[in-house]
Amino acid sequence: MTTEDRLEKLEKELSRANRRNRCLLAIVGLAVVGLGLAWALKKTTPAAWGQRAAAAPKVIRANRFIVEDANGKTRATLSVDKDGPVLALLDEKGEVRAGLAVSKVGPGLALLDEKGEPRASLVVTESGPILRLYDEKEKPLVALAVSKDGQGVRLWDEKGKLRFSLDVTKAGPALGLFDEKGKGSARLGVTKAGPTLGLWDEKGKPRATLGVTRAGPVLGLWDEKVKGSAMLSVAKGGPALELHDEKGIRRAGLAVTKVGPRLFLRDEKGKPVWSAP
Repeated sequence: MTTEDRLEKLEKELSRANRRNRCLLAIVGLAVVGLGLAWALKKTTPAAWGQRAAAAPKVIRANRFIVEDANGKTRATLSVDKDGPVLALLDEKGEVRAGLAVSKVGPGLALLDEKGEPRASLVVTESGPILRLYDEKEKPLVALAVSKDGQGVRLWDEKGKLRFSLDVTKAGPALGLFDEKGKGSARLGVTKAGPTLGLWDEKGKPRATLGVTRAGPVLGLWDEKVKGSAMLSVAKGGPALELHDEKGIRRAGLAVTKVGPRLFLRDEKGKPVWSAP
């Protein structure tokens, strides 16, 4: 297997890792349902729902229930609307602090602070459970998701930009670090082919890749168009260096084998023009 073949294999592994990251990120994005649940609970206000019956029957059927404390303050409500049942628990100041709901998406739990702002949500969808933690401004900072594809963790900064990702799938674990724009990043993964490290620029383009395969380590450096490149590898046969132009055509190479060193040059069409020995 040539250096180019090995690096191409590593690039495919990185591409698969990126697709898995996007897939898990999309799954984590479903956690916004939890935020919607918290908003619904936050806006829940008890109303006058009629006088209580003098004698309660064995079976009570209604669309809404309200529970009061000894001082007549509403502390819990249970209602059913077109989206499904919602249970809300209120504190002594009348703020909704916890809620449980079941909708078409699935069951969800929301926890709110003393100001009635959502701070944590847990939702179970068809894809799997999703947990999210929010700051005091209702911005998500931490997300944990489990799906058929694997498990994923996401961390955002105070501006809502993704800064950290960690996924564990059938292919292997993958770690991602992102810049303040959520684009430039460093990604580390381990697959059946071996460990790989990829560095992306601020435009989200891969600029450097480093992998260790069964054949040996491979280093690749790319231009801004991800075409022109320099590739360095070490295999059982010896070290090798290959240079590609902006069209991705291999133009020069240097290899050191058991027989001895070998140098070659090629034209813009990839045809050999000189080699030694």
